[in-house]
Amino acid sequence: MNSQCDKCVIRELNSLHSVSPEEMAIVTKNKTTLHIKRGEVIFSEGSSLKGVYCLRNGKCKLTKLAPNGKEQIVRFIKKGELVGHRSVISNSVAHLTVTALEEMDVCFIPKVEILDLFRTNSDFSMEITKSLAEDLDEANTSIANMAQKNVRERLAESLLFFEKIFGIDNDGFISVNLTREEIANAIGTATESTIRLLSEFKKEGYITLAGKKIKLKDKVKLKHLTEGY
Repeated sequence: MNSQCDKCVIRELNSLHSVSPEEMAIVTKNKTTLHIKRGEVIFSEGSSLKGVYCLRNGKCKLTKLAPNGKEQIVRFIKKGELVGHRSVISNSVAHLTVTALEEMDVCFIPKVEILDLFRTNSDFSMEITKSLAEDLDEANTSIANMAQKNVRERLAESLLFFEKIFGIDNDGFISVNLTREEIANAIGTATESTIRLLSEFKKEGYITLAGKKIKLKDKVKLKHLTEGY
């Protein structure tokens, strides 16, 4: 595994692409590489973060605990993304819990390095600000969808989104293994409803199911469904 940040292709996918070689040399010296197992929590909602995590590979879910104690999946993220930067920049506790969906490697960059870059590198601070704005736009869209779309429409939209963000494997299945409960938590419904709806989608020819794996057979009809017809 390459330990030199300036030679890491992953940084081209996030705000670190705007950092100079000299600055990256300092980051390389002070960062730590961690191996995370499937189901392991990288950090929890309400915790005080000591740095930012860069996903070298793998996939994560970002969740928030609802007042009734139920887990709500807010976002999914994949390799190349930074997590924890919002809390580090705002000097607040973590707003979400980040959990690995598969075995993965992450680089931990201490808070002081991120804050130094934010203060001294205007390109980096602009990229971080853009990233935070995009997160906010995505959150607003998600809230609107929850309010305006029914469960069938939300499931169809989520399946299309999963394929877009995670891609497909060699057999054409969405390249992420989510439990039915995780899918339910992502669209804001009960697990039983999700199981029933996936079965309906299969019967209607929209998808193919093989265990936890899902293949999109008719993306045109799924897209129509998200638009309410």
